[in-house]
Amino acid sequence: MSSSNGAKGNSHNKARTSPYPGSKVQRSQVPNEKVGWFVEWQDYNPVEYTAVSVLAGPRWADPQISESNFSPKFNEKDGHIERKSQNGLYEIENGRPRNPAGRTGLIGRGLLGRWGPNHAADPIITRWKRDGSGNKVTHPISGKNILQFVAIKRKDCGEWAIPGGMVDPGEKISATLKREFGEEALNSLQKSGVEKRELEEQLHKLFSQEHLVIYKGYVDDPRNTDNAWMETEAVNYHDETGEIMDNLTLEAGDDAGKVKWVDISDQLQLYASHSHFIKLVAEKRDAHWSEDSETECRGL
Repeated sequence: MSSSNGAKGNSHNKARTSPYPGSKVQRSQVPNEKVGWFVEWQDYNPVEYTAVSVLAGPRWADPQISESNFSPKFNEKDGHIERKSQNGLYEIENGRPRNPAGRTGLIGRGLLGRWGPNHAADPIITRWKRDGSGNKVTHPISGKNILQFVAIKRKDCGEWAIPGGMVDPGEKISATLKREFGEEALNSLQKSGVEKRELEEQLHKLFSQEHLVIYKGYVDDPRNTDNAWMETEAVNYHDETGEIMDNLTLEAGDDAGKVKWVDISDQLQLYASHSHFIKLVAEKRDAHWSEDSETECRGL
């Protein structure tokens, strides 16, 4: 996605919704034909908003651009902070990064800590759905095997989602994937020392499995603004036999309200771009997605 073309297709809808999450702030309306920065729009008048929780200066947030001692190195690694975008170079205007997908109707950072890209990681843990005898279950219409993934119900908005989270400064993506899955889907933060060691052993087995990078880049997210946006790396770890996950008890923790195995299909309503990621997994694994043969997934 280039910095001049703006959004394509449905890639930039949630980033224009109002009210902004966790607030009553209404974005300026941006019609589809004026999303792209290449379209001249002299009357564009976005609302400015940065949440109080961000302005309070927590460890995970940048200062305001106007602060004299703050001189971020955009488009590069800035100490431990990754300010490079997975979509290539982004433009800087008046000292502020510009959202590569286009206008959102809001400037500032909203709920996001970093100016520019805010990096997340989304672990998609899958297994085949099996019957009581351990045989794979096929869908009666598509004839394809049904895949399941571990989903959490987010406490902030009540939507079902992949159990991902933000990459800590200096942290490798692989470590974030494992840590977030442990914290949100297995409640690892509340475990005793012995339980943690056993959990770590099983997680190591799971995350040492063959895996597929499903997506890397910009995410259409309701928290995005003209100057701050979400990017993610979504990775599928597949437990082919189901034996590893049989030894791990799902238990909601951290930001999750609930956690469960969910059958993958086009009927799922998920948070942000998560439905798209799940569809890509179904395609890659040649699993059931849709009852409509016209839209049945083809291998990528």
